[in-house]
Amino acid sequence: MNKLYILILGAGKGGVSILKLFHSVKNVKIVAVIDTNRKAPGIELAQKLKIPVGTTWKKFSRNTRLDIIINVTGDKNVQLDLEKNRAQHTEIINGNSAQLIWKLIHEYQIMGKYKERYLSTKRELEKFTEDSNFIIGKSLQMQEIKELIAKVAPTPTTVLLRGETGTGKEMIARALYKSSHLNDKPLVTLNCTALTPSLMESELFGYKKGSFTGAETDRTGLLLEAHGGTIFLDEIGDMNLELQAKLLRFLQTGEIRPVGSSKIKYVKVRIIAATNRDIETAINSGKFRKDLFYRFNTFTINLPPLRERKEDIPYLAKYFLKLAEVKLNKHVKDISNSAMQILIRYNWPGNIRELKNVLERAVILCNSDTIMPSHLSLIMKSANKTSAGSYVLSTSNIKTKNNIDKKTILRYIKESNGNISAASRISGIPRRTFYRWMERYGIKRKTDTK
Repeated sequence: MNKLYILILGAGKGGVSILKLFHSVKNVKIVAVIDTNRKAPGIELAQKLKIPVGTTWKKFSRNTRLDIIINVTGDKNVQLDLEKNRAQHTEIINGNSAQLIWKLIHEYQIMGKYKERYLSTKRELEKFTEDSNFIIGKSLQMQEIKELIAKVAPTPTTVLLRGETGTGKEMIARALYKSSHLNDKPLVTLNCTALTPSLMESELFGYKKGSFTGAETDRTGLLLEAHGGTIFLDEIGDMNLELQAKLLRFLQTGEIRPVGSSKIKYVKVRIIAATNRDIETAINSGKFRKDLFYRFNTFTINLPPLRERKEDIPYLAKYFLKLAEVKLNKHVKDISNSAMQILIRYNWPGNIRELKNVLERAVILCNSDTIMPSHLSLIMKSANKTSAGSYVLSTSNIKTKNNIDKKTILRYIKESNGNISAASRISGIPRRTFYRWMERYGIKRKTDTK
């Protein structure tokens, strides 16, 4: 194919789109970009791409090699002048024809965004969910969770994931999706804390052009994008009551109505939801709908905090070390025994997410092939000094009455200066369980500040 030589008139929004498109086409040469405004975005872009620019088109219009002039100025006088002054062999695209090209480019860009979102999701799935073995750990709790995933994943049942922030709820959701009969269909995720209620409604249900300021085109909602597949709603406990009512209606009927539209569409998706909130308390205080909770609560998987499965820390630490090594392109192969002991004794208020970040930071600081205590966070090392002589309980010990005596409980309370939340964190015992042991031994409960 012979090379085409084109001249672009107009360096505004339309000109920029056309410039970006044709600049990447192999057999197209952009002769110049013309605009009377020297600060137009298309002029600046052309200069970066080392394409000639100008404020007048006439010196280029009779170029013997010029095949096409694309006029997106919208100026009728420019259009008439072009017809009079163009070379006989040069074709002119303007008016509706130029607008058509612009709209096609716009649609192409939208498709590109969706393709990138799809590829990004696909990359994540391939990286983290090749099989259910990515759920790392040999603790009894994680083995039970694997069994629950194996049982519920092949069904269309709604699943609710509950656990503290950073316990891996999103990874469990992806494992459910990967093991389901819908794993060749879309997986769409939405974090309910990331957007305002109005934006979240438009994200979920979509909107019509002109329905609000900034709605320049129709937008397909995430529920419709996920049609036939799975949608993961993270942190549903933060959803406001008005949106809860609309989501409940969708769960009951399968109907969605985009913002600003009167047309109803029917969508079928599998719902996986997650929350770190105490939903029962939110229901009692009127902040969460009981009927919506019952819809979500068909099948619940409770994720334990990391402090309750400390036997999994060495496995998780080695896994995150490998991820950080690849990400940072550093040769760090091992964790010293002393550093591992710090990791095990620490109570991880940020759970698995915090462990991942700590290992990445340690790899950055490490100047050898082994992570040492000096590469770990000062907060962690300080917490370890506080509890160095403490008896840290495993999950199995917590459940055994004879392994927790009154003297041990009192020691934790003393170490935390009477702060029961701190005593719970130091010991690795869940706060509610700690309170139960206090009541069992008749230890008086003082005012507790978190």
